[in-house]
Amino acid sequence: MTGLVAVVLIFSIPIIAILTDHSQKKAKMKLQAVEKELELEKLKRENYLIETEKMKYELEKMKAENATDDEQWLIK
Repeated sequence: MTGLVAVVLIFSIPIIAILTDHSQKKAKMKLQAVEKELELEKLKRENYLIETEKMKYELEKMKAENATDDEQWLIK
């Protein structure tokens, strides 16, 4: 009986270690995935802000061009 318990303990320790190692690796991979998603969201937000500023600049440019066109029509 004692021998059976010893055999079970000998085989169960490596299995537990394997399962623990696997779950730790899985948790690390999940953490890395979340960190990459967070970085992607930051880049998306930065890109959105840059695009918004670019569109504001283009709109102001178009308004300025239209104003000069209106002035030319008034002069003629």
